[in-house]
Amino acid sequence: METVAQHVLWLLPMLWLGMVLAISFLEAPLKFRAPGVTLALGLGIGRLVFRALNVVEVVLAAALVVATLVIAPGPSISSWLDVAVVLLAAQIFLVRPPLSRRADRVLAGEELPRSHAHFWYIGLEVAKVITLLGLAIAAAP
Repeated sequence: METVAQHVLWLLPMLWLGMVLAISFLEAPLKFRAPGVTLALGLGIGRLVFRALNVVEVVLAAALVVATLVIAPGPSISSWLDVAVVLLAAQIFLVRPPLSRRADRVLAGEELPRSHAHFWYIGLEVAKVITLLGLAIAAAP
C-alpha cells in the first residue's frame, strides 16, 4: 500500500499538471479562434469544461491527500500539496463565482467591459502549474 501511495504522489500531480496545461493554456484560448464560435458559445463551452476540470482536480487533490495520510511524506511534499489545494480552493470559491455571474450576464445579452477576474484565474493557474511541478519533483522516486 505504501508503494502505491508513493507512486500516486508522483503520478497524480503530473496528470493534474497535464490537464491544467491542456485545458487552461491550450483549449481555452483556442476555442475562441475556431470558426463560428461566438462569445456566448465559447462561454457556454468554457463553463462546462472548467466545471469538469475543477471536479477532476478536487478528486485528484483528495487522492493526493489520502496518499499523504498513508505514507506521511516529508514537509516538502506536504507543503507543495497544501499550496496546490489552497490555489484550487481560491479558484473555485473566490474567482469562479464572479466569473460565473459575469458569464450569466453576458449570456443574457448584457454588454460588459473586459473582466479582470480572468487575470486572477490565469495567475492562479500559473501558480498551480509551478506548484504541481514542484510537488511532482519533490515526490519523484
